Amino acid sequence: MATSAPASPGAPAQQPSLKRAISLKLMTLFVIGDILGTGIYATTGLVAGRVGGALWLPFVIGSIVAIMTAGSYAELVGKYPRAAGAALYTQKAFNVPFLTFIIAFMVMCSGLSSASAAARAFSGDYLQEFTDALPPTLVAILFILALASLALRGVSESVKTNVVLTLVELSGLLVILGIGAWAVLTGEGEPSRLGEFQASGTGYALVTSVLGATALGFFAFVGFEDSVNMAEETQDPARTFPRAIFTGVVVTGTIYVLVALVSSLLVHHRTLESSSGPLLEVVKAGGVSFPPKLFALIALFAVTNSALINIMMASRLCYGLANERILPRAMGKVLPGRRTPVAGILFVTVLAVVLVSTGEIEGLGDTTAFLLLCVFAVVNVAVLVLRKDRVAHKHFRTPTILPVLGAISAVILASPLADRPADVYIRSGVLIGVGIVLWGVNKLVIKVHDQAVSDPGP
Repeated sequence: MATSAPASPGAPAQQPSLKRAISLKLMTLFVIGDILGTGIYATTGLVAGRVGGALWLPFVIGSIVAIMTAGSYAELVGKYPRAAGAALYTQKAFNVPFLTFIIAFMVMCSGLSSASAAARAFSGDYLQEFTDALPPTLVAILFILALASLALRGVSESVKTNVVLTLVELSGLLVILGIGAWAVLTGEGEPSRLGEFQASGTGYALVTSVLGATALGFFAFVGFEDSVNMAEETQDPARTFPRAIFTGVVVTGTIYVLVALVSSLLVHHRTLESSSGPLLEVVKAGGVSFPPKLFALIALFAVTNSALINIMMASRLCYGLANERILPRAMGKVLPGRRTPVAGILFVTVLAVVLVSTGEIEGLGDTTAFLLLCVFAVVNVAVLVLRKDRVAHKHFRTPTILPVLGAISAVILASPLADRPADVYIRSGVLIGVGIVLWGVNKLVIKVHDQAVSDPGP
């Protein structure tokens, strides 16, 4: 990242550092909890609508892409265990401040669109099992504000809450797998659906259908990159992160493929597509006496976990970028008692409220995946460029073939070959445009400040 400038005259003493409170077990559960959640609980049906009964295939492809990119993150966070994540790696590799800012802004927006998608999922069919008395948009906004309050309390409280929510959401997916096992043993379901594709033929239409479903389904895998922004709050990150990231991706990828198989086996893809709570449809169709309201409650906990972690990630990214003068220094303000990045939390909360007020689950989820696929392409190239930069301490080194294939696959899934709706590109373009405006404003503020310091006047 850019070198921090000397403190201005009269500046306060050094900000308190973030607390290293996250162990290997907590970080592993953090990664699993962040990957599990909104993607599988809310967008499974939307993926089915794009690919058809072969719902499991996009999740197999997505897990492979995630593992390749996770290797790059594992190497880079071991070399540079700091909170700014992809932006840090971009600056070190390419030394282009504008590109660094855009990457950082894309990561931040992806986290906020993901949290907003989770808020929308929270206010959808799962909540409708209990009440429909409140407008969904109002519920989603109140949901974001409640999680921001929790994030302000402290990282220890937030991560421990994450552990509880992770165990709850994992239990929900195990229920789905149990229902699937029972269906197989009793001869329920329709195995022939597992090989059915939405697109007719076997040529270009089929390829774009699968790529489009994989691109949207990749939303279910995002999360491991969030953990990088917790580096300054993790114990021994050079050793902790590779174990936590790979364990998290393998565990969740396996669960996703199995859940997709069960969903397609028991429910037609059109029924899944029409529901914002598709796994609830699986529970109702499974022939097992499991209370739908109990599963809906589990699903609500799951999407809560996704939103909480994304708010934490985005706020830590603000903190790291502010310390590097890529964002205004005020964004790095830490709450003295709680030692949480208060300015970052408030900033991302406002943006999340705006997004949740203007978007729906599919559009927000697809936007999240598109932005992160662009970032992952850059990160996979950066890890190769930075091989020439040696550090004194030992760290994980990913096999070279993984970032090469990771970059290629990310570019393909982010390209028009994935056949995503045009509004995703428009929304992403608007967000990047906002980032460019903020970049210009920040540069102007720094220029004015530097001129005032060099020429204080009479």
